[in-house]
Amino acid sequence: MPDKTTFFNDKHIAAGARMVPFAGYIMPLQYKGIQKEHRAVRDNVGLFDLSHMGEFMCRGAGASAFLQRMTTNDVTALTPGQVQYTAMCYADGGIVDDLLIYCFPHEFMLVVNASNIDKDWQWLMEHNPDDVEIDNVSDDIGMLAIQGPNAENVVKQITAYDLDTIPFYGSARAMFGAHELIISRTGYTGEDGFEIYCSEESADDLWTMLIEAGEPEGMEFIGLGARDSLRLEMRYALYGHEIDAQTNPIAAGLGWICKLDKGDFMGRNTIAAMKESRPTEKMVSLLLGPRTIPRQHYNVWAGDKLLGEIRSGIFSPTLGRGIATALVPRNYAKLGTELQVEVRGKREIAVVVKPPFYREGSHK
Repeated sequence: MPDKTTFFNDKHIAAGARMVPFAGYIMPLQYKGIQKEHRAVRDNVGLFDLSHMGEFMCRGAGASAFLQRMTTNDVTALTPGQVQYTAMCYADGGIVDDLLIYCFPHEFMLVVNASNIDKDWQWLMEHNPDDVEIDNVSDDIGMLAIQGPNAENVVKQITAYDLDTIPFYGSARAMFGAHELIISRTGYTGEDGFEIYCSEESADDLWTMLIEAGEPEGMEFIGLGARDSLRLEMRYALYGHEIDAQTNPIAAGLGWICKLDKGDFMGRNTIAAMKESRPTEKMVSLLLGPRTIPRQHYNVWAGDKLLGEIRSGIFSPTLGRGIATALVPRNYAKLGTELQVEVRGKREIAVVVKPPFYREGSHK
């Protein structure tokens, strides 16, 4: 089956993007270079195409109860206009996916990882009760994200909606030209910013409006490479790296989205037992030297003892050092512990530090 393209594929090619296959789509990896794009978001504003993400609409009399059982966070705490970060788990506590739940007056929207769309859909359908209707609208929805300290300066030029009324992890329906679109404030970069969901019919207009509004601000196009480096500086989890079907949310540092007192949910008993006994492993943040570039799967050592491997690793454009995550035995996870990462056959010192790596984000 050939890779899909987003509504903005031609726009990326015209902008000089280096296009690559990713999660079943052809997506822009970079335009002018990952470090330049990374700095643009930290210092100013950047435009991302996130249309590869999956969207499921969930409605019906039993929708809230269904999502309450299928996810780890407390869906009943949501009111219309709020967005919640959560996870779906298997009975053994392994993670199906991490996702966002948007609460609207009469329905919910689930935003899932692109690589997990089919798996997530099958998992939900296997447990779907008769009083819940779920639609997979992933192919019908595009998404552009505008991230950076000057993101609001761009977006406020193309909508009359009062953006100050949208808090972090909030959403609204707002007019953009002739189109009523969903806008939210849930960025994964540590900076202020917005996500705007559109249809194929509104995609060209939205793109044109954003480009015209962003040009005076010096807005840059941002690819998947900088998206990954930005999220890792914040120590946000990425499925297939920090979390997967073999990783439980307690060890991954996601216990805060596991509301054990809300009642029964998929994987609850196992997760509760893990929290009580404390998992034998813990996800740690590692700070390396200024000329060290750690990569996924590099081995992590403590002397002659092999502890595990890097889950995510990059050279941080902001810190000017290598940063990484790794799942290691708990007795090696204390802050300040010196470990070693094997980089091209050489052991490099890696110190366990408190996350996030970057603390100066502009998000509200």
